[in-house]
Amino acid sequence: MLWRDWRGGELTVLLLALVLAVAALTSVGFLSDRMRQGLDRDARQMLGADLRIRADRPVDPAFAAEAARLGLRTATTAIFPSMATPGGGAGARLSAVKAVSDAYPLRGAVDIVSSPGGAAHAATGVPAPGTVWVDPALLDALGLPLGGTIKLGDKPFRVAATIARELDRGYSFVNFSPRVMLRADDLAGTGLTGFGSRVTYRLLVSGNDAALARYTAWANARLAEPNARGVALESLEEGQPQVKATLDRAHRFLTLVALLTSLLAAVAIALGAHRFARRHVDGCAVMRCIGASARTLTVLFLVEFLLVGLIGGLIGVGIGFAGHAVLLNWLGALLRIDLPAPTLWPVAQGVGTALVLLLGFALPPLLPLTRVPPVKVLRREADPGRRGSVFGYTLGVALFAALLVASAGQWRLGLIVAGGFAAGLLVFGGLSWLCLRALARAARRERPAQRFGTRYALASLSRRGASSALQVTALAIGLMCLLLLAMTRNDLIAGWRQSTPPDAPDRFVIDIQPDQVDAVSRGLHALGVASPALSPMIRGRLTRHNGKAVSPDAYPEERTRRLVDREFNLSYTDVLPAGNRIGAGRWFGATDAGAPPGTKVSTERSMEMSMEAGIAKQLGVQLGDTLRFEVAGQAVDARVTSLRELDWGSFRVNFFVLMPPAALADLPATFITSFRLPPGAGPRLDALVQAMPNLTVIDTAAILAQLQGVLDQVIAAVQFLFAFTLAAGMLVLYAALAASRDERSRESALLRALGASQRQVGRVQLTEFVVVGAMAGLFAALGAQAIGWLLARRVFDFAIAFDPWLAPVGIVAGLACALLGGWWSLRQVLARPALASLRSQ
Repeated sequence: MLWRDWRGGELTVLLLALVLAVAALTSVGFLSDRMRQGLDRDARQMLGADLRIRADRPVDPAFAAEAARLGLRTATTAIFPSMATPGGGAGARLSAVKAVSDAYPLRGAVDIVSSPGGAAHAATGVPAPGTVWVDPALLDALGLPLGGTIKLGDKPFRVAATIARELDRGYSFVNFSPRVMLRADDLAGTGLTGFGSRVTYRLLVSGNDAALARYTAWANARLAEPNARGVALESLEEGQPQVKATLDRAHRFLTLVALLTSLLAAVAIALGAHRFARRHVDGCAVMRCIGASARTLTVLFLVEFLLVGLIGGLIGVGIGFAGHAVLLNWLGALLRIDLPAPTLWPVAQGVGTALVLLLGFALPPLLPLTRVPPVKVLRREADPGRRGSVFGYTLGVALFAALLVASAGQWRLGLIVAGGFAAGLLVFGGLSWLCLRALARAARRERPAQRFGTRYALASLSRRGASSALQVTALAIGLMCLLLLAMTRNDLIAGWRQSTPPDAPDRFVIDIQPDQVDAVSRGLHALGVASPALSPMIRGRLTRHNGKAVSPDAYPEERTRRLVDREFNLSYTDVLPAGNRIGAGRWFGATDAGAPPGTKVSTERSMEMSMEAGIAKQLGVQLGDTLRFEVAGQAVDARVTSLRELDWGSFRVNFFVLMPPAALADLPATFITSFRLPPGAGPRLDALVQAMPNLTVIDTAAILAQLQGVLDQVIAAVQFLFAFTLAAGMLVLYAALAASRDERSRESALLRALGASQRQVGRVQLTEFVVVGAMAGLFAALGAQAIGWLLARRVFDFAIAFDPWLAPVGIVAGLACALLGGWWSLRQVLARPALASLRSQ
C-alpha cells in the first residue's frame, strides 16, 4: 500500500514536509550539540584557568593569599587599549595590550610562531623581558618584520613571536584590536597605567575541584562585602560574554527558523493528510465490503505512516547533518576550538520529530477512514464521521507544542512560537468562519441578476465553511511564519549591521590628561578638524538612590545588574550638547523645558544632574530623585532635574549623566573627543600620538569592520537556514490550495454542465481566491506583527517598530499566492469538457 500511494503521488507532500522539518531542526541540533560539547570540554582553556576574578583596579592581594593557603596556583593579567608605534618609524595603531605573569596560562597554552614562515607551536612560558608577542595584523599595519621593534608608551620592545591562537582572548571591545602580549614585569616601564587608564585586572586560579569549591565559597562571601564593588567572579559566560552573547543570539534565531519550519511542516502535513483521507474514502469502503475490520485498517495506516515517518526522518537527518556542516563553516570560527563529533541525540530528535508530526497531524484525519461504512460504495453522501478528530488534533497540537518547547531549549522562545501557533489556529479559524458567513449574508441581499460570480463564490465559501476556514487558516499561518521570519530577520540584521552615518566621527581620542587639553586641541585644529570639542570624563560609581544603598541584586535584569556593578562615565558642562534634547524636566534651571544648545546653567542650582532617559528608565530613576556617585573616594549628591534623549547614531561623544561644572570640576578627570579625520591627515595624527604616547586613538571604522566580519558569519548562517523555511512555506501554500482542489474542480464542472460560461466559472474561482488570499494575508500580517513584537521584546532584546506596510504586503502576498496557486490547480479544469471533469471525480 505504501508503494502504491507513493507512485500515485499521495505521499509527496507528507514526505517533503517531514524532510524539511527534520532537516531544519537537526541542522541546528547537530550544531548546538557539537558546540555544547566543545564548550563543556574546553571551557577552562577558554578562561585560561579554572576560575577568574575580574576587577577594575588591582585585585586585592587577599584573594591571591587565600588561593595560596588552599594550595591553588595563581597568575595575573592586565588588559587595556594603547597605541603601538614602530620603533624609529612613523605610524601608530591601537592595540590590545595584555600583561601576563610567569604562570600564565594556568590551563591550555598560547600558540605562537617564533620564526618567519615557521609552524605554530605551544609556548612554554611568557614573553622574555624586553620582548612581546603580537598578532600578525599589527606587524602588517606597522610594516614591521618579525624581530622588529615596537614602542608601548615610553618603552621599546622586540617582537619575538606572533600569536597564532589565544583561547582566553574573548570578544570584548578592546580585544578587537591586535594583541600585544608582554610580561607583567615590563608593564611599569611603559608608563601607560597611570590615573584614568582603563585597565581590566584579572586573577587566574587553578587547582583541584575540592579546593576550588572552598575558594569559590570564600570569594563569594568576600565579594558580598560593600567594599568589593567592581570585583566579580568569572565563568565562561562572564569571561567571554561577547562570544556567548553572539552565539546565543545566533542560536536563538536559528532555532526560531527551525521551529517555524517545523510549524509550517505540521500545517502542510495536516492539509496533505486531509486530502489523502478524502481520496481514500472509496478504497476504505471497498475494503470494508470485502471484510476488512476497523482494526485492520487502523493497523495498515499505522504501519504505512510509521514507515513514512522513519524514511522521512532519516532522510531529513542526513540533510540536516550536511546542513550543520555549512552552518559550522560560518559559526564554528567564533569559538576557535576543535569541536568533537556529534552525539546521537540530534538523530533521535529528528526521527522523533517526524513521528510526532505524523501522529499528531496525519493520523487524526485518517482515523475516521477506519469507520467508513460499506454503503459508502453506493451512497456518496454517506459520511464516515469525524468522531475523534477533534481529540486527535488537540492531542497532536499538545504534542507538537511540547516538541517545540523541547527543541527550542528555551521555554520562552518555545512557548511564544507554540502559543502563536495555537492562537493562530483558533483566532484565524474563528475569524475566517465569521467573515465568510458575514460576506455570504451580505451577498444574498443583492439582486440575483447582479454579480453572479461574487454571490456564488461567497455562497460557496460559506457552504464549505469549515473547509474554507481551514484553507484560510493554513494559508494565513504559512504566510505569517514567512512574514515573521522576514521581519525579525530584517530587524535583527539591521540592528547587527548598524553602521556609522556618512558624516559621523570616525576617530575617538581618549585618556587625554587635563594638562594636555590645549595641546591636543591645537594639534587637532592643525589636522584640519574644525572646532574640536574635548569633553571631561569622570568615572564614578552609583552608590545611593534616594538615600538607599544601590545593589545589583535589587534589579531583575542581568543587563541592569552589570550596569550598576561598574563605574559610570560622568561629565560636566554648562551648555546642552548638540544632539541632546530635553525630553522631560528642565536643563539645569532653565525656564524652557526644551532648552536649545547653548542655554546657560543657573548658578543657584549647581548640584543637579541631567540623565539619559533610557538609562533612567532602566534604573527606575524619575525626575526629582536624588542620586549619589562616589568619585575617587568623594561622594557627589545631585537631584535629577531633566531627562535627555540622545542621538546615539551620530557617534558624537555622549554621556549618560551630565552635571554643572560646579559639581564635578574639582574632581580627577580625563578628556575625550571624537572627530572625522580629514583625508591624508593620518601621518600627522600618528605624530601627535608619538608626542603624547598616553593618548589612545580608536579607529571606529576599523573596529566596526572587524565586528562586521563576525556578524557576517552569523548572518550567512541565518540566511542559509532561511531556505528551509521558505521551502516549507511554499509547501504549505501548495497544500492549502490543493486541499480543496478536488471539490473546486467538481463545482466548476457542475456549473459548466448547468450552462455557466467559462468566463462566469473563472469569475467565481477568481472571487474565491481573492477573498481567501486577502483574508489570509491580512491575518498573517497582524499575527506576524504581534508575535514579532513579543519575540523582539522577550527573546532577542532588540527594538522592533510597527510597520504600517506589513498589512498591505501581507494582503498582496496572500492574493498572489492564492491566485497563482488557484490558476495552476484549476487551469486544466476550465480547459476540459464538463463531462470529462465529472467522470474523473
